[in-house]
Amino acid sequence: MPLSKLLLPFLLTSLLLFHLLHAQAQQSADAQTQGSLPQQIDCKGACAARCRLSSRPRLCQRACGTCCNRCNCVPPGTAGNQEVCPCYASLVTHGGKRKCP
Repeated sequence: MPLSKLLLPFLLTSLLLFHLLHAQAQQSADAQTQGSLPQQIDCKGACAARCRLSSRPRLCQRACGTCCNRCNCVPPGTAGNQEVCPCYASLVTHGGKRKCP
C-alpha cells in the first residue's frame, strides 16, 4: 500500500515536468523560426530606383515588382549587377528571355 501512495504523486509530478519541458522546447523553436525569417524589402521603392532610366518605366516597374515579390531582392543600380540576386537573374519568360529588368 505505501508504494501505491507514492506512485500517484510521482506520476503526476513527472507528467507536469514533461509538459513544462515540452512547452519550453516549443517556445524556443518558435522564437528561432521567427528570428530567421528574411526581412521583406520595399519592392516599390527598389523598383522605382531600378527603373528610373528606363524608356518604358511602367513596364519595367511591373516586371521588377513581380521579380522582387518572388525573390525579395532587387539588384543595385539601373542595369546589370544581377549576380547580386541569383533568384532575380534566374527568372525567365516562356521564350527564355530574362524576365527581370
